[in-house]
Amino acid sequence: MMALMLRIGLTGGIAAGKSVVSRRLAELGAVVIDHDQLAREAVAPGSVGLDRVVEAFGEEMLAPDGTLDRPALGTRVFADDDARRVLEGIVHPEVRRLSAEREAAAVARDHRAVVVHDIPLLVETGQVDTFGLLVVVDAPAGLRVRRLVETRGLDEKEARSRVEAQASDDERTAAADVILDGTGSDDDLRAQVDALWSRVAAEAADEELVGE
Repeated sequence: MMALMLRIGLTGGIAAGKSVVSRRLAELGAVVIDHDQLAREAVAPGSVGLDRVVEAFGEEMLAPDGTLDRPALGTRVFADDDARRVLEGIVHPEVRRLSAEREAAAVARDHRAVVVHDIPLLVETGQVDTFGLLVVVDAPAGLRVRRLVETRGLDEKEARSRVEAQASDDERTAAADVILDGTGSDDDLRAQVDALWSRVAAEAADEELVGE
């Protein structure tokens, strides 16, 4: 049992395997706060965020049903650093507000909770020092490009653009407390998560004994 809440930051390059890690942590009992999902909430229909996106990038960013046309927006911002920074300035503050609300609710339910913030741009947004443990899922850029092409239907140019828009592999691994190898199978990655969870649980149990 955890003596106090543990905040874990989880990140990794696009298509490195972070979603596999996130799902497994949730299965093991962690409270996972998915910042991609919060980013979608931040620009949901009727939100101030969506209004600001349309103001910045035009009505063509809206789908016929009034929702955000995410593929169109992605194509627009991933190829343009300035445009991406404008979008981040709209979305990131709202995401941080929503994540703080989710974390507070988790702690209210269980002060010993393990709260995992799944954040694709954790390093890029300067949040490295805000977590008790920072976990990075690592896989080479070339492999991630190939995965984007083969599993998500992107062409190679777009896939490379999305990979290059993020922090470098070296920047992420330099910030990590724990590096998980995302080059193998999903089962391999889940086994690494299980080992990490066992270690975290053992360390927390030791701390609880010391505190008694």
